[in-house]
Amino acid sequence: MNKLEKIEVFKKRTKEFALKVIELYRELPKNDESRIIGKQLLRSATSVAANYRAACRARSDAEFFSKISIVVEEADESLFWLEIILESGIMGKNRINNLMTESEEIVKIVNTIRHKMKSK
Repeated sequence: MNKLEKIEVFKKRTKEFALKVIELYRELPKNDESRIIGKQLLRSATSVAANYRAACRARSDAEFFSKISIVVEEADESLFWLEIILESGIMGKNRINNLMTESEEIVKIVNTIRHKMKSK
């Protein structure tokens, strides 16, 4: 797989992550704490996909580094909100485990990309 194909695959992957978080949000209990935490998760997860797309259109290495750094932060924040949903008992591990794993993997991938850029 060449570089452009990898970029497109990862764009799709981050978009699918955002869509799965939207599905989860729709399943959250209809109470204040669930909705507040859910909205935070929704914002960070959709930001992962949006900022990765923006990074791919960056006009310079500095702009790419800035955008990919945001992706790292937002993916890690998504993981944080998923942990809060789990640890507060809002939803069980069976429902969010796959999203947590995907968030962790996205963090690792984009963090590796960022470190490679930094070392250039």
